[in-house]
Amino acid sequence: MQMKRVLKAGAMGIALISGAAAQAQLSDAERAAVLARLPADDGSDMTDATRGKIAEIPGGVIKTTDGKTVWDASAFDFLNAEAAPATVHPSLWRQARLNHIHGLFEIVPGKVWQLRGYDIAVMTIISGKTGWIVVDPLLTEEAAAAAMQLAESKIGKRPISAVLFSHSHADHFGGVGGILSPDDAKKRKVQIVAPHGFAEEAVSENVLAGNAMTRRSSYMFGTALAPGAQGRVDNGLGTGLSIGTTGYMAPTMLIGPEGGLKVIDGVRFDFLDAAGTEAPAEFLFYLPDFKVLHTTEVAVKTLHNILTLRGAQVRDALRWSKIIDKALVKWGGEAEVQIASHNWPTWGQARVAAYLENQRDAYRYVHDRTLGRANAGMTLHEVADGIAEPAAQQAAYAARGYYGTINHNMKATYQRYYGWWDGVPANFNPLPPVAAGKGYVELAGGADKLLEAGKKAQAAGNHRWAAELLNHLVFAEPGNAAAKAALADSYEALGFAAESGIWRNYYLAGAATLRGTELPRKGASTQSRSFISAIPTAEFFDALATRFAAERAGNMRARINFILPDTKETLGIMVNGDVEVPRYGATLADANATVTLNRKDFDAIVIGETDFPTLMRSGAMKIDGDSGLFLRWLMLHPPFDPAFAVVTP
Repeated sequence: MQMKRVLKAGAMGIALISGAAAQAQLSDAERAAVLARLPADDGSDMTDATRGKIAEIPGGVIKTTDGKTVWDASAFDFLNAEAAPATVHPSLWRQARLNHIHGLFEIVPGKVWQLRGYDIAVMTIISGKTGWIVVDPLLTEEAAAAAMQLAESKIGKRPISAVLFSHSHADHFGGVGGILSPDDAKKRKVQIVAPHGFAEEAVSENVLAGNAMTRRSSYMFGTALAPGAQGRVDNGLGTGLSIGTTGYMAPTMLIGPEGGLKVIDGVRFDFLDAAGTEAPAEFLFYLPDFKVLHTTEVAVKTLHNILTLRGAQVRDALRWSKIIDKALVKWGGEAEVQIASHNWPTWGQARVAAYLENQRDAYRYVHDRTLGRANAGMTLHEVADGIAEPAAQQAAYAARGYYGTINHNMKATYQRYYGWWDGVPANFNPLPPVAAGKGYVELAGGADKLLEAGKKAQAAGNHRWAAELLNHLVFAEPGNAAAKAALADSYEALGFAAESGIWRNYYLAGAATLRGTELPRKGASTQSRSFISAIPTAEFFDALATRFAAERAGNMRARINFILPDTKETLGIMVNGDVEVPRYGATLADANATVTLNRKDFDAIVIGETDFPTLMRSGAMKIDGDSGLFLRWLMLHPPFDPAFAVVTP
């Protein structure tokens, strides 16, 4: 099928949508300009995405034993329509349709398979000497179990002989408990293979900054939006995230920085270290016996994030490009198929090599053009604005910005080298949003005048400027319904025009917040005891210190020891007025109170199975010394609001 023709057809003859959505959709002229910039499409992506399909989960629906929906691919069946609607960027529609193809796929006959479309990630199965080698068992146990059940129904049931975690993000290891129990893994000595640094990074990324990351993730992944042509369409890497139980299993074999050849259950793996690219702990690998290259998340079918919209540490675009080049030099002349932790494969040696070259060039462009422009005097926002689309994106859909974008990746690279400040004195200590908003209202001559200016910009099609003006008004007057409605219209227009799935989600979720049309909050994936128990005790108490209500502590001075007998750990906490300092591995001689409880009981508190008072009453927790001081200290750690305001004050 020639998808280029499909995209063109979608620009014509579409019934207009009423109301604000009609104003937000792209005009025929705008869509024609978009289509003119897209690469030629020979249909090879659709061929690759459907090649080798064996079976699928009926309806694409996965449920828990008690009937809760973990995954529902059928909610995105609107993507079966070939023509792109007026409210979705034609290129994003193309990507979404490809990601929506789900099922069990054979990559190498009788040797390698993939399960795609049952989570944001992809699970790979390799036939080993004694059993199945599983790579990246998805985000949740329920999704992984259902995917594995589908595979076993078609390729046979064998014991799992090894599990590979390609990198330290939860969507690539969290479902391991759905395919392998800890007891079975221990009894049969199943190899759990991961990159060096995995154990530290896998459970730590979201511990300290988790609440804000999770809140921003809800906008980034559009969880408040209904699937549909006016809502959530795709995330670029995949359709969406499964909702279930996230677990953890400790690695038994780490691949060091040197990488190299390893034999796992009779299969040769050639590893290449990719730490510090898409994840702090990551590897690529090549299967020389099958001529299959697994590029993990370093090379997928979209430009990735140098800085994710949910928030994270800035990644290194230069190292990223160099790792892809190493893979190209090492395996580009012999790999006959490329697979990854997301999206669909690439077949053919020449096509694989061209794909790697294109991906390498895209990240190199981000890095070098950012530094080139910055060294020429451009600031953070200037480096990314108005820059030409790179040749890599003009040549191939796989380098286009469905997840990361040239725009925000260049800003992130600027931040990596120069920080958050652009060097302009006026921007060193600017007013916070509410104060600035009130100043803009006054400058405009009142709220009505500023609203009028925003609507004038909208009428001219300048929604970036309209959003800037109207955002000032909303922050100055959060109760101004007309201002919120107008700002929502601009967010919607920007969302409908976005080629990036996560830009679209963020804009449209922002509009939904302003209009009060957000979907009810769904339960997020829950972390199992195996995940919680893997978090180092020291990190738990560092995170607890971030919740310390310093403004309520007054001149409090406290010394509290924690003793965890089952893990043989100790920790002392020092409170000095507005600062709380945990000291791991120590007991304080001048402690006011000493708390003794097992780490397993502490974990039970974290996952909500019990609380401190219950443990005290049962005798599972003992306090020696000033118990009243301990309780006062405990009350100074209120939970964070998981739904704090983002697009309003």
